[in-house]
Amino acid sequence: MLNIKDICTEIEKWIIDARRDIHITPELGLEEFVTKEKIIKYLDEIGIDYKIYDDHTGVTAYIDSGKEKTVAIRADIDALPITEDLNLSYSSTNSGKMHACGHDAHTAILLGTCKILYNLRHELNVNVKFFFQPAEETVGGAQLMIKDGCMDNPKVDCIFGLHVDPRLDTGFLELKYNTLNASTDTIDITVTGEKCHAAYPHLGTDAIVIAANVITSLQTISSRNVDPLDSVALSMGIINGGIKENILCDKVNIRGTLRTLNEDVRCLTKKRIIEIAQLSSKSLGGNACINIEKGYPVLKNTNKIIDYVKKNATELFEHDRIIIRESGCLGAEDFSYYLEICDGAFYHIGCKNTDKNIGSPLHSSTFNIDEDCLKYGVMTHVKNVLSYTNK
Repeated sequence: MLNIKDICTEIEKWIIDARRDIHITPELGLEEFVTKEKIIKYLDEIGIDYKIYDDHTGVTAYIDSGKEKTVAIRADIDALPITEDLNLSYSSTNSGKMHACGHDAHTAILLGTCKILYNLRHELNVNVKFFFQPAEETVGGAQLMIKDGCMDNPKVDCIFGLHVDPRLDTGFLELKYNTLNASTDTIDITVTGEKCHAAYPHLGTDAIVIAANVITSLQTISSRNVDPLDSVALSMGIINGGIKENILCDKVNIRGTLRTLNEDVRCLTKKRIIEIAQLSSKSLGGNACINIEKGYPVLKNTNKIIDYVKKNATELFEHDRIIIRESGCLGAEDFSYYLEICDGAFYHIGCKNTDKNIGSPLHSSTFNIDEDCLKYGVMTHVKNVLSYTNK
């Protein structure tokens, strides 16, 4: 029996160094050129085979053991347009960009997993693919990887992914059966009226007044059209309109996001958005054009794979460090695209350490991780792959 804890601890410094190397040069989605070269550098050092792509910055490493089953593990590699407010020796050197969502940690964890499993390649019962995926925060880079065939030849039977979580202390793992993350849709509404002099408003149609009524009315969807036990968030984040304070505005653009955990609720909410925007505008003498851009699907875990991860995690850690999440999250995650194709599990590992003053939320300028969490991520990945055929 391999001692996975010891194997992962032996390369802990290597994993931490890799994380810091990635952290210092954060890049936005589809711009991860330096990050890609660093990943390739580490893969060359390991000696593992890999594939690069012409039309995006993703990389797929793989171990072809000639087995019947294939397991994949995914890490996202992009950063956010946030200015880092941490005084670290490895703080971001790219102005206005930061690994504020922990993707540097995910990448380092996957590199560490590559290193260990490649060294154990002759003992594997499965083929393994390692997805270093771009643009999770923007265009949904999972779709680009899938389009380029990452799930085929050989076909992926099961996929694993994780996310560091500052709500949880380091050493804890959180699992969720069924739906974990929400679907996303972008809402774009253009309200039109007729401009005139603001001193004579009866001669025009005020698009700002109409837009205000549309926004207010849209809030009734979650309170009056959707079952209170179902989750829906409809948030309008942008509003633009008007050219001068004494001219009645004739066009207002409103943009926002819709998040749901249920496809029926998603369809109902989109239908009501269109109806309310159009009818509210018409009732006040204007018009509304609505465009709803479909985003990520819900992330729905495979329950039998969650059972499998739970069993493995329990063997690695103390039982009371495994948390079963009861409700889903309205945040989005493009790992959902992989789960539309095969079985799999996406879960959270703790990265908070109050003794080290580490606990800022994701997507904040002071977000950081307790680097002790890296070895725990590697342990779970390695255990999930090594024991897969025994599930």
